[in-house]
Amino acid sequence: MTNNRIKRVVVVGGGSAGWMAAAALATYLGKQTSVRLIESEEIGIVGVGEASVPHIRMFNGQMLGIDETEFVKRTQGTIKLGIQFQDWSRIGDSYIHGFGVIGRSLGPLPFHQFWLKLFQSGRAAPIGEYSLQTVMAPQGKFVPGDRNSPPNSPLADIAYAYHFDAGLYARFLRELSEQRGVQRIEGKIVGVNQRADDGYVESVTMENGQVVEGELFIDCSGFRGLLIEQALKTGYVDWSHWLPCDRAMAVPSERIDPITPYTRATAREAGWQWRIPLQHRTGNGYVYSSKYIGDDEAAATLLANLDGKPLADPRPLRFTPGMRKKCWNKNVVALGLASGFLEPLESTSIYMVQSGITRLLGLFPGSDFNPLLAERFNRESAFEYERVRDFLILHYHATERNDTPFWDYCRTMSVPDSLKEAMDLFRSDGRYFRNGEDFFALPSWVQVMLGQRIMPQSYHPIVDDMPEDKLVQYVEDMRATLAHAVAAMPTHGQWLDRYWKASPL
Repeated sequence: MTNNRIKRVVVVGGGSAGWMAAAALATYLGKQTSVRLIESEEIGIVGVGEASVPHIRMFNGQMLGIDETEFVKRTQGTIKLGIQFQDWSRIGDSYIHGFGVIGRSLGPLPFHQFWLKLFQSGRAAPIGEYSLQTVMAPQGKFVPGDRNSPPNSPLADIAYAYHFDAGLYARFLRELSEQRGVQRIEGKIVGVNQRADDGYVESVTMENGQVVEGELFIDCSGFRGLLIEQALKTGYVDWSHWLPCDRAMAVPSERIDPITPYTRATAREAGWQWRIPLQHRTGNGYVYSSKYIGDDEAAATLLANLDGKPLADPRPLRFTPGMRKKCWNKNVVALGLASGFLEPLESTSIYMVQSGITRLLGLFPGSDFNPLLAERFNRESAFEYERVRDFLILHYHATERNDTPFWDYCRTMSVPDSLKEAMDLFRSDGRYFRNGEDFFALPSWVQVMLGQRIMPQSYHPIVDDMPEDKLVQYVEDMRATLAHAVAAMPTHGQWLDRYWKASPL
């Protein structure tokens, strides 16, 4: 057998995406493959993605072997149990999309089906009282779970993610990567050199004249897509007719206590505002549609709705929601903003990088670049982007708001058939079926659809087989068990102070 192993990988661009890729590749490709990363201090990074989903714990801990305490301290991290949505379906509405499960399934049916029957007759509390994270979050409580608990205890496995400083995370991963053999090259790329016969990228030329050669190139150059788009002209699928927000203003503000263990997303007249609490400050931003509000007014709206003193001027970002027609083209694999952009409403950006890295490692090519590997990578990437896209559109479209032109457009726009079918089925009798390896599972869809006032007209017929008194007892026991467990927990602030307190910057 011939050894067709790739020996030189070049990562173009730093930031979270670049250093996540470099760290993972260095960890798993061994000493036979060199990993080099090119970044420029001058260009800087977007550095806004400061909220995550629980999968990051697997990436940090299991894939990279990072100690959780060190990670939280080094990135000024806090805990995230979910996202609180305010004013989305109607002004005054509030609900939490929490991580983890809702209640406990019984036989073939998920818990919410049993809850539905009682809620429709006014005999059950709102759905948020039956999920551990959505009980913990508004009370500001946190523990990371107890592995010694019985398997059916709600404390046995608590799903949580983090808020963290993306710039500090990139710096932390850079240290780790360099310890594992990654070579960092400082400077700007001024030329991309392609093979004449097939267009594969051979090397990049630096501003100082240095030529950096590679066999596989990872494009983490952000929105501009230096290799995937500027060199290879891959093309882009634009989804702005479904996701009309195309700009953001971001600004840090002073830390406010108590630090909430959840992200807040508040609907505004032409988009929504995020609030992400860290140990040293609060991250804020207004994601909006430039068709419905100007940049100056957006900045003023953001500054007027901070709960602490701003620490800088609002920083503008421009984007087009969508994805590359191929995330893997020739010998270039795009990750992060270079592969596509779905706004940060459900904090999926870091996850999409992680997922792309995991997919690349599983489909890692030899030097012959078997085209089936790239085809599979692109097919899976497109599926993932499209399913996350549908979930984001749900938040905008399932609204009763018609008080501004922006919300009127979102409420009345046509949506993908895949999303329409999911909404119609849920509206009928509360059923949702996960589509293959869909990232967002049933609890996420149920919480958001109910939170956006899609109330099923009926429930699964098997529910009627349970005697009425047992049904009431089953649902009430779940609510009482969670309330009791959360009452005994320390606050999020107490947990941070005791175990994960970061040093002042």
